[in-house]
Amino acid sequence: MKNNLRTPFSHRQYMLSKDFEIYYYNDRPVTAVKSHTHNYYEFYFFLEGRVNLHIADRVFPLKSGDVVLIPPHVQHHAEVLGSDTPYRRFVFWISQEYCRRLMAESADYGYLMQHVTVTGNYVYHYDKISFNALQAKIIRLLEEIHSARFAKSAQIPLCVNDLVLHLNRSIYEMTHPALPRQKQNLCQSVMSYIEAHLEEDLSLEKLAEEFYVSKYHIAHVFKENLGLSVHQYITKKRLALCLDIMKSNTEISNAYLLCGFQDYSVFYRAFRKEYGVSPKEYMELFSHGRTP
Repeated sequence: MKNNLRTPFSHRQYMLSKDFEIYYYNDRPVTAVKSHTHNYYEFYFFLEGRVNLHIADRVFPLKSGDVVLIPPHVQHHAEVLGSDTPYRRFVFWISQEYCRRLMAESADYGYLMQHVTVTGNYVYHYDKISFNALQAKIIRLLEEIHSARFAKSAQIPLCVNDLVLHLNRSIYEMTHPALPRQKQNLCQSVMSYIEAHLEEDLSLEKLAEEFYVSKYHIAHVFKENLGLSVHQYITKKRLALCLDIMKSNTEISNAYLLCGFQDYSVFYRAFRKEYGVSPKEYMELFSHGRTP
């Protein structure tokens, strides 16, 4: 996880924004938070640690991949059982009014909120592939919030709405096992993971370890679905990201390193093959309002 997305932990239990807030916390040790309620919905995405979550009169031992929804005015607090491992989680707050506006567009946005309120089922466990796909959407939202990109204010609500709808759809499918469910699309999940981790090691071995399948299976699925090898897809995504960074006035010598390229000559050859000109030539054309 990128350090610039991390937020220092605060005991604040009220929203500064009228619509939504999202945070990535990574704490050790952790200062206890007293049992409390609030007037907004709290989504809690558990990544790592030894934690019991107390909600109403029940206790939930959490494990990685758990997604929790705490409705307004429900008493809750986290009990951290030790500081030997980091306590990592995403916390997403969304106001009742914002939810009402979404549900005015489509009732599908409100399925999960209503389901939790009626049933009292607060905790849902995602498998590895499903949680990675969910995490990619959360990271995308955090990165947009922390960015200085053009149209940021328009993009952020789209990311929020996409995240909320994704949660409703995935929980609906969990709670309706009698209905036919589409199998997880491994190719789509790997694509989402790649896009969220472009600056990291994305070897076939690493992807195979992350998704618990053989590297040969991933390679076959990619070629069959996209007509590209995994390496070709990663290279195209890294080049596109690098181009965005270069256009924000970052030096080419720094930009390629930020996108997962370890060697300039490899980056140079890939860039020239993809765009038909060198990185320097591309930026010279761009500065004059032209692109290849």
